[in-house]
Amino acid sequence: MILFPLLSLVAVFYLYKLQNPSQISNKNKTPLSFKDNKEQCPQCHMYLVGKKFTAQAIGDDFKTHFFDDVGCMILWVEEHKELKNVVLWVYTIDTKRYIQAQKAWYSIDENTPMEYGFGAYEHDRDFLIDFETMRLRMLRGETLNNPKIRKQIQI
Repeated sequence: MILFPLLSLVAVFYLYKLQNPSQISNKNKTPLSFKDNKEQCPQCHMYLVGKKFTAQAIGDDFKTHFFDDVGCMILWVEEHKELKNVVLWVYTIDTKRYIQAQKAWYSIDENTPMEYGFGAYEHDRDFLIDFETMRLRMLRGETLNNPKIRKQIQI
């Protein structure tokens, strides 16, 4: 008689652990871990593989949205202006951890999944740009996808 409630509790806990990270209520608005090929970018619909160049956005609904490219996150946030108090996270190339996107510095010549070229760094160095400059370049189409920009950078 006591075995059934215990088994039910174990089953609920097991199903919770298997739950998709993007379906978890992320009340702390912190970056979540994910498994390769399980999370799909809502902007370009590519599956995430590895953490490099990834980003996450968490809104007031506490839902975490995963992005394979920082540029995808910028476009998606721009298209979803109805979301308020969105917290943005980017995975940094230099320290290999998530930091808030607005505190990161960005290179413009990385080989990113969508070929936008923006790679996040925690520590500033020569030729990096700040978040707002990166965001504006992304929204204006000044990315490595643009042949004129690619030629200027000479990649």
